[in-house]
Amino acid sequence: MFGPEHEELKRSAKRFIEAEINPHVDAWEEAGIFPAHELFRGLGKLGLLGINKPAEYGGLALDYSYALAFAEALADIDCGGVPMAIGVQTDMATPALAQWGSDELRREFLAPSISGEVVACIGVSETGAGSDVASIRTTARADGGDYVINGGKMWTTNGTQADWMCLLANTSAEKAPHHNKTLICLPLKAKGVTVARKLKKLGMWSSDTAQIFFDDVRVPQRYRIGEEGKGFIYQMEQFQYERLWAAAAKVPALERLIAQTIEYTRERKAFGRSILDNQTVHFKLAELQTEVEALRALTYRAAQKLLAGEDVTLLASMAKLKTGRLLREVNDWCLQFWGGMGYMWESPVSRAYRDGRLAAIGGGADEVMLAIICKHMGTLPRA
Repeated sequence: MFGPEHEELKRSAKRFIEAEINPHVDAWEEAGIFPAHELFRGLGKLGLLGINKPAEYGGLALDYSYALAFAEALADIDCGGVPMAIGVQTDMATPALAQWGSDELRREFLAPSISGEVVACIGVSETGAGSDVASIRTTARADGGDYVINGGKMWTTNGTQADWMCLLANTSAEKAPHHNKTLICLPLKAKGVTVARKLKKLGMWSSDTAQIFFDDVRVPQRYRIGEEGKGFIYQMEQFQYERLWAAAAKVPALERLIAQTIEYTRERKAFGRSILDNQTVHFKLAELQTEVEALRALTYRAAQKLLAGEDVTLLASMAKLKTGRLLREVNDWCLQFWGGMGYMWESPVSRAYRDGRLAAIGGGADEVMLAIICKHMGTLPRA
């Protein structure tokens, strides 16, 4: 999948991580936030926020395989929150804008997102509509040359620091739920936008997550991404990048935790021998490593189909499902093998256990992935 150029990109990213991120991760975890603008400007200078984005807006215009390599490199970060926030900037809030936005819109929002001058977030989930995207209630009513936005978004990663949101809103009351939605670039300093609170989460502590309300927020209709009413379709396309990003970023993270567990259990003694010498331990670790390798193969196959211009909904959903499942299984077993030290808040396996649980919920819950897979298999019950 990767050649020398991909590996050089990885090395560049890992040097930045070692120098500018990992020395500060513990402090950012304790603070519940990291300096996104400062960090993103550094990544932007290296070209890492626009790897597969168009060159005319500051991107490197490389193919998707290079973005995949960068996602893998992010696994070197000593927490889950910071890489997730970076992934929002590169693979969750900007793909639809890069593909469907007008030239003017891309110059105003995409170019500074690629340079790291602004922080982006994605506004899809609401308190009553998480994985059920069709049920969102936020509205954007046309009024002259503007949209007037009312409603709110929940669980918004980067939400307290973001400069703009890729917002999904209902722009029609008459059309069906899959045809009445539009993606809009929403500046978060606009009058009527309120960041209600920073949410306290089980994990991903260094990533700020917000609840945001909109009260008669006005934005020009030229801030619309693509065609009105196509927002649901655009967001479903955008989800494929998010789900592949999640798999790509977590495969090496899972491998890293297994390697740390091997090292720890080799040194940890009980009943006169190392924990690793117990067959149940080294056999289970071998089984988990095999599962992770299978996930890598699935992720690479999906990426190759994406590069070929093929639909990857099925494979991306499978990869996302398997990622969420393995993050629960691998992290839980590794924590068990660490014993009492695994239960300590400051241990790497404890942080991985807390951070990894989100993957089976965010970006579409496991149950949604299963429904998508069943739809492609033709096994969903008929209405």
